[in-house]
Amino acid sequence: MKIFTAYIEWDAETKLYVGIVPGIPGAHTQGATLDELKENLKEVLELCLEEYKV
Repeated sequence: MKIFTAYIEWDAETKLYVGIVPGIPGAHTQGATLDELKENLKEVLELCLEEYKV
């Protein structure tokens, strides 16, 4: 099992949390809550890893 670090910030303009996983192209998403963001990041990271075979 690999461990990845995500950077999360609050966007006051859109009122959404934004998360990125550095070093993985395309691994970024947003969510209205931290729980939603976590699930979205997990999903997008799985897709990116499958695509890039990392």
